[in-house]
Amino acid sequence: MLLESFEPIHGVLLCEGEDIDPSLYDAELSGFAPEELEEIRALHASDTAIDKEKDTIELRLAKLCLERNIPYLGICRGSQVLNVACGGTLYQDIEKEISKNCSLGQRVVHMNYENYDGHRHLVKVVEGTPLHQWFRDSLEGNKMEIMVNSYHHQGVKKLAQRFVPMAFASDGLIEGFYDPDAYNPQEGKFIMGLQFHPERMRNQDSDNFDYPGCKSAYQAVIAYEKKLSCSASIPKSVKLDQEIEKKRKVIVRSFSIARNMYSSGGGKVSGQESELQVGAEFLEANTALSLQQENRLKQMGATVRNASTYIERLKMNEERERVARNIIGKMSVGQLSDLISFYHMMGQICSEALEKKLHDLVVSEDISH
Repeated sequence: MLLESFEPIHGVLLCEGEDIDPSLYDAELSGFAPEELEEIRALHASDTAIDKEKDTIELRLAKLCLERNIPYLGICRGSQVLNVACGGTLYQDIEKEISKNCSLGQRVVHMNYENYDGHRHLVKVVEGTPLHQWFRDSLEGNKMEIMVNSYHHQGVKKLAQRFVPMAFASDGLIEGFYDPDAYNPQEGKFIMGLQFHPERMRNQDSDNFDYPGCKSAYQAVIAYEKKLSCSASIPKSVKLDQEIEKKRKVIVRSFSIARNMYSSGGGKVSGQESELQVGAEFLEANTALSLQQENRLKQMGATVRNASTYIERLKMNEERERVARNIIGKMSVGQLSDLISFYHMMGQICSEALEKKLHDLVVSEDISH
């Protein structure tokens, strides 16, 4: 529901992650027997931990890009999300659905846990596609082949109708695709999916890539960035949403009343309960991260990157607590009594509002089921 609040979105790069919930594209689960599904889960435990919330967000994000012509580059899972968002399907396990039907010479290892970053396999590039343009100088003779990395046990099964393949592995798996009707890098237009990782095809302990063409995946982004920079130089008048500005003033008014009551020590709220409730509801809406969201941020390294900011915030909170204790220590018995009554009332209001919202949430979930 918050995706549109990020607009304008100048481009999306979606990369890596767990398997997409198969019910979103294949209700029959590819006919796997229960023991086969259990074997897949055991072998690819980290990938088969379905995250439905993440699926919902990323599929909606992909559809938003398609609806608004926002440049989109999907790598690995990001390419699978793009295909599913457009009506395509996936192989739920390449080994069981493709490899067993291939001759020994056609079989491809798409996931090598013992050589995760170093593993490479052959792909054949389709002539006349963006990949052909990117890796043209590295293609020998008429072979049209390059070696790519691989970190997946799933892949495109039925390619969505709007897309055209750009590369195939020896076993026939599509390793890249794009929308030819939405490809013009100079204009910042591209909708594309790559099953391999050009950004990780680097020589160890070096900034040199396996192929010069690996960097070309970002040329469209650079072209679009330059176009935006030119557009940004033209001054535009700022238009304020009157409804949002009105809401902002109401919330500011609510906090102003609470602050004045706290400063004066009066604790009187007669005639101002409704205005104070607006501020309470605003604070209630800004809840802490869910455990799942917190874990995802940790996986992304957000906790490490924002550690200094977090520490500063802790120090600020400690200082505020010290000041508050100093002020409250100087209050009279009557003022302290009024302050306790005020916060008891605010706590009651928040509890009632929270209970109502939880009740409404349970009711809506029951209806949806």
